[in-house]
Amino acid sequence: MLTLIAFTLAGVTAIWGHVQSRRFVRSRLRFVDGVQNPIVPVVAGVCAVVLAAPVVWLLPIVGGGTALLFGLGVGTGVLAGQRETKSLPGG
Repeated sequence: MLTLIAFTLAGVTAIWGHVQSRRFVRSRLRFVDGVQNPIVPVVAGVCAVVLAAPVVWLLPIVGGGTALLFGLGVGTGVLAGQRETKSLPGG
């Protein structure tokens, strides 16, 4: 039962990180030229893992995999936001 809860939390965290980072890039960083650099999603994902690692270390149910999935979600969200800003008018 705890394994199912841990998998659910990891999945929800990854999806939430993806959606929020995509929305942030699309709305707030739309006119920032630096966000179009191809290395930005990797840097965002690594930073998300580094910031999430102490949090998951304190929580008893989730582990390092959750932090990695969160970083992956943030990285893919930034990448999706980059692609969306290129296709928007004025972007």
